[in-house]
Amino acid sequence: MAWLRKNVAIDIGTTTILVFTRAEGVKFQEPSVVALDIYTDSIVAIGEEAKKMLGRTPGNILACHPLQGGVVSDYRATEKMLGAFLHRAVDKSLLHPDIMISVPSRATQVQKRAILQAATAGGAHRIFLIEAPLAAALGAGVEVSDPRGTLVVDIGGGLTDVALISLGGIVVAESTTVAGDAFDAAIARYILEQHQVMIGEQTAEDIKLRLGSVLALDAPERLEVKGRHRADGLPARVYMTKSDLDEALAPQFTAIAETVHRVLAQTPPELSSDLYDQGLLLSGGGSLVRGLSEAIQKRCGLRVNYVEQPISAVVRGTGKALTWIRRMRTSEDLLAEKTRQQVMNREILRKR
Repeated sequence: MAWLRKNVAIDIGTTTILVFTRAEGVKFQEPSVVALDIYTDSIVAIGEEAKKMLGRTPGNILACHPLQGGVVSDYRATEKMLGAFLHRAVDKSLLHPDIMISVPSRATQVQKRAILQAATAGGAHRIFLIEAPLAAALGAGVEVSDPRGTLVVDIGGGLTDVALISLGGIVVAESTTVAGDAFDAAIARYILEQHQVMIGEQTAEDIKLRLGSVLALDAPERLEVKGRHRADGLPARVYMTKSDLDEALAPQFTAIAETVHRVLAQTPPELSSDLYDQGLLLSGGGSLVRGLSEAIQKRCGLRVNYVEQPISAVVRGTGKALTWIRRMRTSEDLLAEKTRQQVMNREILRKR
């Protein structure tokens, strides 16, 4: 019966969840938002429908992002969200699926175990984990087993993950919480400081997408923004231009460029020569903000290349890794073995 079991790849991020199956490719992409009725502990809405409820719910409904910075912050909400999305991914299959989930490169054992337990409770059979930058490289078509170095900068909603990959593993990695959500917060903060007008996170995201996306070829020169004036509490209207957006996001771009620079400073010289020749790879939805690639190139002196379809690069690479499942041990087994080894090491040190 094992051959009937479906394999599912999941890129579960702070703002978006993407699900991939080998038969259908990227099956769906939804906001990683869940709305729960706190009285009955039941799901009211998930995905796009739940996102529309953010900041608009009555007291008995909680709409939230159950992950922050790429890791679980609300276990119960994550469990329910994963269960709903897994049920949707496998359709009417009676067998629980084997799943591969991408995680931040510097996730701790505790953070990994939280994802494993939430996925198990959500209905997964066996769970495997893969680092997000490694998955992004696979999704970009990089031969990760090659000895040449590849530098991947994956910018998601809650986390920017920078990793140097060589011989199928991660050599050096750094991460920062400056990512897509931080861009939205910076936009909202800029409008508050300059115009004394308060806006919500969805309005800030809309400004980023319409004014700052490299994909928005017909973006307007300025955008009308509506919010609440801080002084009198009345509805107010202001305008945001592209130059305003550049000014608001400049500190965020600098922080990401500095994270890339720290990785380069730790890179072995032989791999540095590879990076000088081929540059680095940008992936993730946050990488599509105008001006970011130029800031990284100016600070680090490397050519910046976008992966094809950067938003889905991680889940497509995770999907490619599904072919490894039969040769892999589950992440639960690996974590248990690592924990046992740490206990043994402490015991040896204690007896000395």
